[in-house]
Amino acid sequence: MAVAIIMALIVVASVLFHILSPWQQTELASNWGTIDDTLLITAVICGIFFVGILLFMAYAIFRYRHREGHRAHYEPENKKLEWWLISITTVGICGMLAPGLFVYSDFVHVPDDAHVVEAVGQQWQWSYRFPGDDGELGTVDIKHITFDNPFGIDLSDPKGQDDILVSSNEVHLPLDRPVKMLLRSKDTLHNFYVPQFRVKMDTVPGLVTYFWFTPTKVGEYEVLCAEYCGVGHATMRGRVVVESEAAFRDWLSRQPTVAEAVVKDTGGSLAEQGRQLAEGLGCLACHSTDGSQSLGPGWLGLYGKTETLVDGSTVIVDEAYLKESILAPNAKLVQGYPAVMVPYDLSEAELNLLVAYTRSLAGAGPDAEPGDEPSPPPQGALEPAPGDAAARGRALAQAQGCLVCHSLDGSRGLGPTWKGMYGKTETLADGSTVVVDEAYLRESILEPNAKLVDGYPPVMQPYPLSDAQLDDLIAFTKAISEEE
Repeated sequence: MAVAIIMALIVVASVLFHILSPWQQTELASNWGTIDDTLLITAVICGIFFVGILLFMAYAIFRYRHREGHRAHYEPENKKLEWWLISITTVGICGMLAPGLFVYSDFVHVPDDAHVVEAVGQQWQWSYRFPGDDGELGTVDIKHITFDNPFGIDLSDPKGQDDILVSSNEVHLPLDRPVKMLLRSKDTLHNFYVPQFRVKMDTVPGLVTYFWFTPTKVGEYEVLCAEYCGVGHATMRGRVVVESEAAFRDWLSRQPTVAEAVVKDTGGSLAEQGRQLAEGLGCLACHSTDGSQSLGPGWLGLYGKTETLVDGSTVIVDEAYLKESILAPNAKLVQGYPAVMVPYDLSEAELNLLVAYTRSLAGAGPDAEPGDEPSPPPQGALEPAPGDAAARGRALAQAQGCLVCHSLDGSRGLGPTWKGMYGKTETLADGSTVVVDEAYLRESILEPNAKLVDGYPPVMQPYPLSDAQLDDLIAFTKAISEEE
C-alpha cells in the first residue's frame, strides 16, 4: 500500500515540477521554432507514457497486493495484450520520430538565397570569414596557416583575395536573412552553439561541417563552445550581433579583406604588428587585453608589474621576463594560473613585436623600441589607496587568479563563493563544521586541503602569501560578506 502511494506521489510531484519549474528554454531568435515543437512533442509523449506506466504500476501493486487465502493466477502469455502493447508503443515511437525527420529534412536542405559565413574554432577563440564581392570564399588549407595568415588562405587562389576576415570573437549578422554557417577547426573538436538559435554543429579538424538558420530578432547573443576542448573550454565564448541589413553592411565594410590583412607589407607601428602577431598565434584566446580575468595573466598594465611566482618569489615583468615566458612558459610561472601554455619558437624580431605590443598596453607609445621605459600610469591608477585593505585585497585576488574559481555574486564556482562567506558555518568533507573566520581563511589559503568544504574538489594549490597579503585578502572577503 505504501509503495503504491509513493509511486502516485512521484507522478504528481513530477508533473508539478515540470509545470512550475523555473528552468525554461531561452527566447527563440531564429526560424527553428520547429525544433522546440519537436522537443515538446517528445516531452508530451514521454510524459504520457511515464504517468501511465507509473499509475498502472501503483494500481497493480494495490489491486494485487498480498492477501491471506489468495493465490496469484499464473498466465505465461497473453497474445491480445502483447499486440496492444506493440501497437501503442509503435504509435508513440512514430509520434516522436516523424516530426524529427521532417525537421531534419529542413535542416540539411539549405535555402538557395542563404549567404555564407565561415566560423573557425581554435583553442579558445572564434574567428570568421565572409565572401567578398565575388560571393565566393577562397580555398584554404592548414598548411598555409602562419601568424600573418591565421585562416590558412591559399594566396594563389584569386577567389580568396576579396574574402573579408574577422579576427575577433564578435560577428554581425543581418536580420531575417538565411545564413549558411560553414565550420572549421584548427586543432581539436569544438561546437558552435548559440542557444537562442537552437541549432548547433561540431567543428572537426580536417572537415568542413555546416548548418543554417535565419536570425529573426535583433539583439546580442552569446556564442558557446558545446564540445569540451581543453582547460580553457569555458572561456571559449563569443558574441553574435543581429542587426538590420544596413547596419550589417556598414559593419562588414569596416572589416579587412585578405588583400588588406594578409597580402601586405609589414608596415605599421611595432605595437600594431605585435597585435597582429598575437592574434595570429592565438595569444589573445588566453590573455585578455581589457583587464578582464582570463586563463593566463591579462596584458593590460602587465609590463612593469611585479608578479608573484608559484615558488613564492617575485619578478618584474620586463622585456627579458616576457621573452623567457614565451620561449619557456613554465620556467617562471605566475601564481594562480595553470601550466598549460606551450613554448613558442619565435624569432628575435617576432619576440620584439610581442614585447612592443604588451608595452603599449602598459602606457608605452606604439613605436616604443625594446628597452624604452613605458610612460608611468597616473598616480593611484594601478594601486589602491595605502589605507584601503579591502581594495588591496581585491587587487591581490584578481592578480592571483582567485576570482576564476571563487565568485563574488553568490553563483556557484569551482570553489565556494566569497559573497556572504565570512562568518558563515560551513560543513567540511569529513562531516564536521567550521565557522569561516580569520583563522580558517588563513589556513585555507596556506593549506587549502586541510579543511575542505564539502561538495568542492581538492584542486586549489597552497599560496605562500605574507601576513600583510593575507590580511588584505581577509579584509576583502569581509567587505564582500557585508555587502547587501
